[in-house]
Formats: sequence, C-alpha cells, structure tokens
Amino acid sequence: MSARVAVIGGGYAGFAAAVTLAANRRDVTVFEAARTLGGRARRVEANGITIDNGQHILLGAYSQTLALLRRVHGEGAEHDLLERRRLRIEASDGFRLVTPPLAAPWNLLAGLLFARGISFRDRLRTVEFVRRLDRGGFQCSVHMTAATLLEDQPRAVVDALWEPLCIATLNTPISVASAEIFLNVLAAAFASRARDSDVLFPRVDLSTLFPDAAAAYVADRGGEIRMGTTIAAVSTIDDCILLTTGYHEERFAAVVVAVGPHQLESLLESAPGAAQALAKVRAFAYEPILTAYLQYGRALPISQPMLKLDGAPGQWLIDRGQIAGPPGLASVMISTERPGTRKTHDVLAREIDTQLRRSLPGLSAPSWMQVISERRATYACIAGLPRPTAGTLAARMYIAGDYTYGEFPATLEAATRSGVAAARALLKESR
Repeated sequence: MSARVAVIGGGYAGFAAAVTLAANRRDVTVFEAARTLGGRARRVEANGITIDNGQHILLGAYSQTLALLRRVHGEGAEHDLLERRRLRIEASDGFRLVTPPLAAPWNLLAGLLFARGISFRDRLRTVEFVRRLDRGGFQCSVHMTAATLLEDQPRAVVDALWEPLCIATLNTPISVASAEIFLNVLAAAFASRARDSDVLFPRVDLSTLFPDAAAAYVADRGGEIRMGTTIAAVSTIDDCILLTTGYHEERFAAVVVAVGPHQLESLLESAPGAAQALAKVRAFAYEPILTAYLQYGRALPISQPMLKLDGAPGQWLIDRGQIAGPPGLASVMISTERPGTRKTHDVLAREIDTQLRRSLPGLSAPSWMQVISERRATYACIAGLPRPTAGTLAARMYIAGDYTYGEFPATLEAATRSGVAAARALLKESR
C-alpha cells in the first residue's frame, strides 16, 4: 500500500493539514483545482496590482494561524507580514470605541464606558451586559439567536456596535445568527489576554500570507503540490483511498478532504461513511461577500486603517494605503445579502464611490473601480446549525474546512484549526 497522504484543497484548511503532516515526516500530495493557492482567501490581479478576492482581517486570538505562519515563514512572520493595531472601531457617523492597553476584559469595558456617539446611560447598560456575559463564561443556549441575545441592549448600541460586529464575524444577519458562536468570538477576543482583541491587517496578499509559503514548506520536505488538478471522486478500494482525476486513478494511504461544503457531495457521493456529513451540508444556506476596490488619487482622509460605514451600501472601509498598499486604495466590504446589493458590479461600485465621497468629503473620482463577489463565501452561521466535525470522516478519510470547526464561524482561524485537527486525527490513527 502507498504511504502517501493526499490533501484535496489548497486553501488555508488544506495547507494547515499538509504542513502538520509534512512536519511529522509524512509524504503529502496537495491537489488544488485552481492555478492560485488560497481557496476562498486568495490573491487576484486588478489594474496592474495584486489585491485579494476578499478582505480578511485576523485577530490576536488567532493562535493557530499565527503558529502556522511562524512555522512556514520563520519566527519573525507576524512582524513582517501583519500590521497589528489595538481594536479601534470608528464610524462615519461619529461613533468611536477604542480599547485601551488594559487586561481583558477590562480593555473592552473601559472602551465601552468611554465610547463616543452613544449616551452615557446606554454605555452603562452595555458595560453591565458585557460583565454579565463574562460572569457567565460567554455561554448561552445553542439555539439562541444573536437578536435574542441582544434584545435587552439599547437599540443605538446594537446598531452602532453589536450588529456590525456580528455581521462582520459571522456573515449572517442577527435575526438568525448563532448567539453561541458570536459569544465564542467575543470570548476569544476579550476573555483572556489583552492582545487577543488586537486587529491584524495582512501586509501581503492572502496567498503569500500562508498558502504559498506552506506549499514551499511541504515541497521542501518531499511533498508535491499539483495545481490545476481537479479531483472528480474519492472512494476506497482494498486498504487504499482511490482518487479519480478525469480518466486517471491514483491510490493513497489516506486523504484529507478540505474543500468548500458546496463541493463536498460531488466529491464524496460514493465514499462510504460520508452520508452523515453530506446530510448536514445539504442543509446549509450560503452568504455572499462582496469586496469593492476603488483607487483614489490621494491618501484617504482617515486616521486609522478601518472605518465603519453606514451600510448604504458598504459596511466597512479598509484603507489599503495604510497597510502596504498604494495610497488612496480603498477596500469596501459588504457581508450578507442585503436589499439592494444584487446589482451589476458597475452600479454597485458607483454607489460605493458616492457613499465614500459622502462620508469623506474632498475625494476626487476614482481612477478605477472593481467589485469582486464570492457568492458562496461562507455558510450561514445560523443558531443550532449541525455541522460536520473536523477529523475522521471514515476509514483513512478525514475532513477539514472552516465549516467543520464548531467553535468559530467561517474564518481563517477556523480553517487552520480544522486542518490541524484533521491531520492530528490521521497521525494518531496511523501510528
């Protein structure tokens, strides 16, 4: 029997698994259908510069992702590749929350107490709400929605803070979003170390940040990366895993399946033991993420890299010029399907330009604009949603992906944790 392990999917989950296996001296072959590594977090080219297919921001709490960056880039990876800032939420309507350098959760409590743009009474109610969450260990019923969790919070605070944060992290409207997962994100950021709530902006494109370096790490240890190769089916034969690519079949000792949930059924429909996982992903709904890039002629007139917008239509602005991009390059995000967002990209880009010039007076017309849409960017992280679990799927078959890490929503950290979990399950069972 072949001792090789196949990893299907060259995104963050797949390469987290591949790097973990390669570090344990396993012979790894990674299959990626695209010509660019990264999956749903990858670089693209636009108007002669490199951008990303969507804007991703890391938190200081992303311990697994940061550990993998150090492994494939070296100990100085975080300093070289990421711009670390204390959490600071500023809005175009005057709301501002800044977390001071205090121990968690006092950094959040102090930030809320001195926040601008909401009344003192509402700030006190919000501080008491967070203290109550902290005393309860940031836990709630698995079936509770974020809207129910927040129903006793002042409407002004929900509109200015909680709803935008929930949508940004879960990519799901608060009316159906999981309160449990939202609280897990808050706990990761504010229940342990002060630095966990720091915001980390990538200084490089998302493929360079991890997958490209991970591919080199695997190759340096005898592994193989096959880009532009689509796996049509996964099955078992005798004591092997059989992968089918067109008219070609290849045998492996084991496989880690790290593709998007919407791709799982066509890949595993004939795989024994996959029925339960497939039944769960069939129930998934999906949320889009749209990212608009607009290049202005001068630096944007904001003091911080991130600005919360009014949602008409853009929700968050990232000033790429402050994080190693060209001056004046704006990245605007729209998460979840909102009324009016299903327009042509040209119309949406013009509306976002109008929105930015309304919020930031003095901007001239952009020299170019481009909208990138990921229609199935994330699954809808609704309350009580059953999900497959990262790790063993069937004999010699393992599963990874951001949708398989039950504690977090679809984030880079969920992806890397799931990949490491799948690889560790394989290593344990193949001793």
